Amino acid sequence: MLNRLKKIDWMMSLILFLFMGISTILLRSATHNNPKFQGLDKQTLVFYALGFVIVLIMTLIDYRLIMKIWYVWYAIGLIMLVLVLFTPSINGAHSWFKLPGGMLFQPAEVMKIFLIIALAAIMGRRQGDPLRMRTDVSYVALTSIIPFVVVMIQPDLGNAMIYIFIVLGMLWIGNIRYSYVMIGLSAVIGGLILFVSLFNTYNADIRQYLSDHHKIHWYERINTYIHPEQASADERRQSEYAQIAIGSGGLAGDGYMQGESKKRSFIPYTYSDSIFVVVGEEFGFQGAAVLLLLYFLFIYRMILIAYQCYDLRGSFIIIGIASMMIFQIFQNIGMMIGLMPITGITLPFISYGGTSLLLNMMSIGLIFSIRGNQEKYEIDS
Repeated sequence: MLNRLKKIDWMMSLILFLFMGISTILLRSATHNNPKFQGLDKQTLVFYALGFVIVLIMTLIDYRLIMKIWYVWYAIGLIMLVLVLFTPSINGAHSWFKLPGGMLFQPAEVMKIFLIIALAAIMGRRQGDPLRMRTDVSYVALTSIIPFVVVMIQPDLGNAMIYIFIVLGMLWIGNIRYSYVMIGLSAVIGGLILFVSLFNTYNADIRQYLSDHHKIHWYERINTYIHPEQASADERRQSEYAQIAIGSGGLAGDGYMQGESKKRSFIPYTYSDSIFVVVGEEFGFQGAAVLLLLYFLFIYRMILIAYQCYDLRGSFIIIGIASMMIFQIFQNIGMMIGLMPITGITLPFISYGGTSLLLNMMSIGLIFSIRGNQEKYEIDS
């Protein structure tokens, strides 16, 4: 047990404490003028405290025990995704279970780590040999497409996109043949061209056919991204005001808790999805650069641990987690500066969200478990 604790990556642990401090001060600034959301910074500290306990527990568990019953975790994740479809709608989506005390639990978040574990187990059977189309790649695709479709039905475009990026990242390091990569890229590019073409051709029909919550959650977001000139003022407001607020911060920012006079008051969810606006407006380019540097060091340490693994399944898990976080960071910041469509994706470790934060902490604990069990794996194998 002590040897495993010694294997904890202390640079990643230090960065986690920095993320906790950054998240707390940003949430306090984002909510101090809104009585409805005041106290989220204190709740986040509680979630972080619980998260560090989860990291410690996961570190002490041998990840190979988790891998042995990967199909159980995958099945549990799918069952939760289906059951949540029958819950009352929240913000136009059937994505959350209401827990005692008013807390919300989002199964799509937990399914990310269950999907990563399942794909690592499937790909790890090849022991580093090239993946085969019929028995490996097709199995990976089937395992991924089922939760993707269910999450799209909720609808939750953001998490569905994360599933795709997880699969792509894991396949890329899974020794997939270049011919399969070319086929996949051709299919993706062709599919995107076909989607945009059909979306443009039948735009009015699609809008009329879809229910209101589907319009809100993906049609209007995609339409605003493809045709910003056709979008209404309400549809453009979040993206435009976010860019104005971030740009107004300049090099050094307006100062802590000094951003409320700008367009930020018109931007929804500044404590959650739009928290990067607070970073840009109050701390400017310098503050945003520091945050991105911390993310870079964090991801770098993950990749370094994956590279040092003797067990390929451990490497696959870490790369899956890294892919998940890289896309979330890129998508969240990208949608605030106009590079990506607006989706409900939080900024890892910074945005408010208990399920998201605890899942991310669980992921880090799993990485520490993988790192702490590699020497033992070398001896046993």
